[in-house]
Amino acid sequence: MTVIATWSYPTEIRFGAGRRTELAEACTAAGIGRPLVVTDRGVAALPLTEEALERLERAGLGRSLFAEVDPNPTDSNLAAGVAAFRADAHDGVVALGGGSGLDLGKLIASMAGQTRPVWDFEDIGDWWTRADASAIAPIVAVPTTAGTGSEVGRAGVITDTAHRVKKVIFHPKMLPRVVILDPELTVGLPRTVTVGTGMDALVHCLEAYCAPSYHPLSQGIAVEGLRLAFDNLSRVVAVPDDLEARGHMMSAAAMGAIAFQKGLGAIHALSHPVGAHYGTHHGMTNAVVMPAVLRFNRPAIADKIAALAGYLGIAGGFDGFYDRVVGLRASLGVPDRLGALGVPRDRIDTLVEMAVIDPTAAGNPVPLTREAARRLFDEVI
Repeated sequence: MTVIATWSYPTEIRFGAGRRTELAEACTAAGIGRPLVVTDRGVAALPLTEEALERLERAGLGRSLFAEVDPNPTDSNLAAGVAAFRADAHDGVVALGGGSGLDLGKLIASMAGQTRPVWDFEDIGDWWTRADASAIAPIVAVPTTAGTGSEVGRAGVITDTAHRVKKVIFHPKMLPRVVILDPELTVGLPRTVTVGTGMDALVHCLEAYCAPSYHPLSQGIAVEGLRLAFDNLSRVVAVPDDLEARGHMMSAAAMGAIAFQKGLGAIHALSHPVGAHYGTHHGMTNAVVMPAVLRFNRPAIADKIAALAGYLGIAGGFDGFYDRVVGLRASLGVPDRLGALGVPRDRIDTLVEMAVIDPTAAGNPVPLTREAARRLFDEVI
């Protein structure tokens, strides 16, 4: 055994219907006395946000909301959030919502006490060590979707608007101190959001499983996360108030984000530039490109996928698994091409150049060359 690795696993997770009622106590446990609630504009208008603000106010923790968060958060959103955090002397963040609200909330908590620009902390090598770790505020995360798993992650994705590039900002202290997974918060989601976020969770587990790096803990979590996603995504779409299925999907989402410490791959490498340029939903974009990447990776993953299919009770090895993926997508209304999401073919050269240098490309089991990325984009746009 010659592998030397450092593995990190998540924080306290309070799982179950109704656990959102513990929000104020969770803030106290995290050492937060004056939280800033960060969410996106859509979630801000929902009763669940008012409920959260009232709980915090009744507990003497104040009532402060920042909701200037785009579906794909930007550096402008971050600057406004940091200004709001500093203006009212907050000492922590409640990140509430889907991936956009969670990511931006974590980034605000990380950047409010820093003096260097956010791009200095991109997830490259040991750049994270440039940050003043003592100035990173504590975070409580409350997801309202079952997709990104950002609630158990140590990074946030943000768009560099000047260069139209999505970048990953990382620091170990961006991991929330307390997570509340309450499946009741996901019941009212629109169907398309349930599908897109659920497919995101599935893709996270799948790419982590296929990544070639050595991380057996994440490998096992990815396998069970895939089982939960395959068994429950169709259920939550068909019966939106099925709390058991909703809970399983929240678990699958968190498991995907834990698992992808092992790596991601070409699905994300293709999706990130598309989202940065066209603002597409990240999970739905992943779902569209997934079959093409599976076909591309087949020479390197066929045996792995056959073993996975056996665990999932899918006959036919790689082909049976592939057919199951394609059938699931079709049943949920996922389009076959990105054109259906409003993505034209006019920037393929730019998308190719961005995909091959995306950090997630390094985890793909087959090298993502420019030629390969072009072929893939030709298949999916």
